[in-house]
Amino acid sequence: MKSTTEERKISAVGPVEFTDIILKEPQDYAAGLPAVKIALGHAMKEMGLAKSIATLAKMNQKGGFDCPGCAWPDPDYRSNLGEFCENGVKAIAEEATNKRVDIDFFQKYTVEKMSHWTDFQIGKSGRITHPMILREGNTHYEPISWEESFKIIAQELKSLDHPDEGIFYTSGRSSNEAAFLYGLFIRAFGTNNMPDCSNMCHESSGAALFQTLGIGKGSVTLEDFGDTEVVMVIGQNPGTNHPRMLSALEKCKGNGGKVVTINPLREAALVRFKNPQEPKGIVGGGTAITDHFLQVSINQDVPLLKLIIKKLAKIEASEGNVFDHEFIKKHTSGYEDFLSDLDQYQEEDLLKMTGVEENKIDEVVQLLAQKKRVIICWAMGLTQHKNGVDNIRECVNLLLLKGSIGKKGSGTCPVRGHSNVQGDRTVGITHHVSQRLNDAFEKTFQFKPPTKEGLDVVKCIKAMHDGTAKIFVALGGNFLSAAPDTNYTSQALQNCQLTVSISTKLNRTHLIPGKTSLILPTLGRSEEDKNRFVTVENSMGKVHQSQGRLSPSSDHLMSEPEIVANIGKAYFGENHTIPWQKLGEDYNLIREKIAHVFTGFDNYTERAKKAGFDLPNHARKGDFSKLPGGTAKFSINTPPHHKLTKEEYMLMTIRSHDQYNTTIYGLDDRYRGIYNERRIVMMNHQEAIEKGFKTFDIVDLASNYNGIERRAENFLIIPYDIPRGNLAAYFPEANVLIPHDQYADISYTPISKSVKVTILKKEEQ
Repeated sequence: MKSTTEERKISAVGPVEFTDIILKEPQDYAAGLPAVKIALGHAMKEMGLAKSIATLAKMNQKGGFDCPGCAWPDPDYRSNLGEFCENGVKAIAEEATNKRVDIDFFQKYTVEKMSHWTDFQIGKSGRITHPMILREGNTHYEPISWEESFKIIAQELKSLDHPDEGIFYTSGRSSNEAAFLYGLFIRAFGTNNMPDCSNMCHESSGAALFQTLGIGKGSVTLEDFGDTEVVMVIGQNPGTNHPRMLSALEKCKGNGGKVVTINPLREAALVRFKNPQEPKGIVGGGTAITDHFLQVSINQDVPLLKLIIKKLAKIEASEGNVFDHEFIKKHTSGYEDFLSDLDQYQEEDLLKMTGVEENKIDEVVQLLAQKKRVIICWAMGLTQHKNGVDNIRECVNLLLLKGSIGKKGSGTCPVRGHSNVQGDRTVGITHHVSQRLNDAFEKTFQFKPPTKEGLDVVKCIKAMHDGTAKIFVALGGNFLSAAPDTNYTSQALQNCQLTVSISTKLNRTHLIPGKTSLILPTLGRSEEDKNRFVTVENSMGKVHQSQGRLSPSSDHLMSEPEIVANIGKAYFGENHTIPWQKLGEDYNLIREKIAHVFTGFDNYTERAKKAGFDLPNHARKGDFSKLPGGTAKFSINTPPHHKLTKEEYMLMTIRSHDQYNTTIYGLDDRYRGIYNERRIVMMNHQEAIEKGFKTFDIVDLASNYNGIERRAENFLIIPYDIPRGNLAAYFPEANVLIPHDQYADISYTPISKSVKVTILKKEEQ
């Protein structure tokens, strides 16, 4: 069982072999009975009949548990047929699976062996049942007691020369209670090194919205979708990533609203939605969702929005009643400078950048000119670019011109990913320093929090790679598969003295260990926790309870708050100003402390037990008093300048329909017609012919930044309906191409949606 660390031949990316790919025509609708059948098939396979029925009956229901998938809000009325979607069922089937990664499993497989499995195979292994340790020089994880685990963590943390040598990552699956306690420990330990998953997704949204509207969250509620006149869905694929959003879009359409979709790919869910809970979704044609589709080239959203605004300004100048001048005068600043900057751009130049037909843009312009209530929704298609913050600010510019902020049926809607990623940030998981927050922590817990800015994801990867950070602790998540520059990040993790993962299931990060590695198994969202409940915050700022109802998958699991509290107790000892043991045992006490530190959480426990509560959101009320001058801000944003060579393409990484974030449920991308394979690259049909590529040609993809070539091997060419010069491939397989040192201005979000690559035919290498 012994081996030196140098002899570990582990794989950061897994195998690069192909499976038996099948291609079909892309679907022209989402959901319907096929989605029900497939979802239930996943549930039955993982949980069995009885457990599936019991589990799904409690998911997203009042008094039940919150879906561990996306953060889309639950309606006040919950359907008796089930308040979940296909991918929500897949998510809970993964968590509540009957498969186990137990002591015998770890004795059977070496870390090296498992690292050569696919991410799909790793994830399907099952739930981890015991605390496990991979000691330096060993090839197998072996069991360890909880007490010894905490002792090792405390000893390693105490051995650091400075607290800033510790990195503490957070996944969006963690509850408010766990995240708050985790952030409390990290600050008490003495660092603000709190990278979290939002650094890699909606950090650009938070930065842009905070600058322009004074709050880093969206301003709409679920009810606004029934009152709006226009919903613009930009850089987002709800059918795969947030399927329950389709019901809100269906409601918008039912009330006469229009939907504008802006995206490089035509996604099935935004063509037509067959609601399986409605008769027309079963026997009828469902609801046509998109009224206007603008197939923009990758990362050309700012030019497109500028062109739309220039055309609206022309109509305003000639006819009036397009812009809300009363709102602009009363609630905004920077309007004249914004218009002046817009004058420097020629419509022909902007049009060329977008790749969209002008007549289709004109149709959208006419629609927006006539309507007053507009919602703009977006996701990673806008945020994961070097100009990600500019993309969001340009959306805000359009809404400010229309006066569509702080009004019914109007506003910003960043559609968050993981189920509590917004809540984690709300209760203190941030690498940024706030004096107000530090003062509140000091007053509540009698210690002085650190005042030095912490490290985000890209900076912490570099610190671990350089050896200036030596311990990595992750509260949930699959850090390696989520992060950019897979091989670089892999080496960064292996440079650490200690890596610690608080997890429910096996993932690739566990197989790329530091010199010593701990896996601490925790309860899933669906599992009973000694009659206690936790809380989460949905994508629209509502906090509500979640209480697991299933028997734990092992008697050796511990809840996330208990794990964090025990780490705190082991490190600080019994006599500390923070009552670690009490906090780990009593979640009501944690919520009481959250209410002391953060505004809006008064009477937290009692309100959470009932219908939940909305957190303060001044932008929702049209109040911008927290901003300088008390006004919302127009901003000046510039189009991207990628400067591609003739051999280069712009690649975006995307999810398949059979995955959520880094969790891969299956090998089918059903809506896009791609089955049983993930190592594919989508390419424009005509361009493929012109460049001599045929369907299923085997190629490598290469990116080159600052003289460093990164390569993703063995991908199959799939001609597809995608703009010329653009490519799409699934992550995490394509993450190896994303450089760790290329990221969004201001937000530092990796450029996962706009990577310059070349295609290398295998016979040419």
